[in-house]
Amino acid sequence: MRTTHGLLVSLLVVATTSLGFAQRRSKVYVKDVEFALKQLEKDCRGFFKLKKIDWRAVSKEFLAEAKKVDNDSQHLVLLTRLLARLEDGHAGVRRTAKSKDVRWPEEPERTGPGMFWCRSGKKILIKNVWSSAKSSGIEPGMTVLQVDGTPVDAWLDKRIEELRDTHSFSTDQQAFFYACHWGLADAKGTRRKLSVKDVKGRKRKRTITYTRANPVPWGPFAFPEGLEGDKDVSYGKTKDGFGYIHLRKCKSSLPEQIDKALAGIGEVPGMILDFRANGGGGFDHAAMFGRFVPSGKTWRHNKGRFESAGPRQYAGPIVVIVDGNTRSAGETASGFLKEFGRAYMIGESPTAGMSSSKETVALPSGLFDLYVSVRSNMRDFNKGRGIEGIGVVPHEVVEYEAKDLANGVDTLIARATELLQKFPRKKVPYDPKKFGWKPPKHR
Repeated sequence: MRTTHGLLVSLLVVATTSLGFAQRRSKVYVKDVEFALKQLEKDCRGFFKLKKIDWRAVSKEFLAEAKKVDNDSQHLVLLTRLLARLEDGHAGVRRTAKSKDVRWPEEPERTGPGMFWCRSGKKILIKNVWSSAKSSGIEPGMTVLQVDGTPVDAWLDKRIEELRDTHSFSTDQQAFFYACHWGLADAKGTRRKLSVKDVKGRKRKRTITYTRANPVPWGPFAFPEGLEGDKDVSYGKTKDGFGYIHLRKCKSSLPEQIDKALAGIGEVPGMILDFRANGGGGFDHAAMFGRFVPSGKTWRHNKGRFESAGPRQYAGPIVVIVDGNTRSAGETASGFLKEFGRAYMIGESPTAGMSSSKETVALPSGLFDLYVSVRSNMRDFNKGRGIEGIGVVPHEVVEYEAKDLANGVDTLIARATELLQKFPRKKVPYDPKKFGWKPPKHR
């Protein structure tokens, strides 16, 4: 009897101790969230009006949620969700030495369906197709009507809302682009029923079974043939003889990569710089811009002053292409060329709008740090408002056309080619002729 009594007492002590430990841990999580809410309001409030963030409502929601957190993994998820409310594409929760082994709750393996989407007017079009989607009879240029019995616009709205809970997007265009690419991913083995309409207006029903397909966007719908270089910077000529450079990343070596591209392309009557799907990086902006200033010359416009740089420059007309996934340094690289009067910019939408100065907020527990934007970069852009939360706005919005996609034509490259054949001089202050540039006689 005494043994049984002793065991019960021991179990009671253990339970009481465990409860006390859990309560202490809970207080740690609540303290972290309380501190974060106050500090983020102080550091990030400059964006609240622009992004229409109701921080009082956010604070009420997350103070209540913090009291329900039981462990470090749940704390990581809650902090990630909190940062998503900042609508800051750079925001993130960073582990410390204390939390290096903390993992996100286990989820099923996810994969893409083998297709990307895009908006064209009021329609959602199938853009790229491969893998499972291709074998299911999905084709580029088809219009998506329904997804699993739900009208596609309603399905996308719900998907974006779900994504916004844990993903921080600086702008609506960034969220939409993400939903049409990464956001189509789901658990391996998922069966998705689509109602579509082909370019001839015939309605079709297709079912896709998810097998394995990378959901990461690569940029253009279709690249010009015969490009050289690598996945970060590829280059060559269009079939019409214009120079073409696709810039996927902006590494510190970007100016030197451009040197190699310009040397490989040679003399051309016009240049297309394609920044679609550019994920950013870090580089010398003046050195990059200098590759597009005539040798020995200086270009001044809108408070910008750029000297010629590099062993070889391109001094002719330029069309820049962007999309809602042109991010961070990709936005400043492309934005410099547009905002400082060197190039004409087209795109499906403004860029992602995630270009900022960042700070790290250390939480009281020492478990995690919060990395957040505190000021917008490029304050000269967008009439003094900068890039963060807005993006770089193209001179001309150009959306994909269904017939082009069906025929393997990249609508934006086709439009860039038209512009180079008859360049919009009134929109671009830089005049190649005033710098002595003459188009080559032969393409």
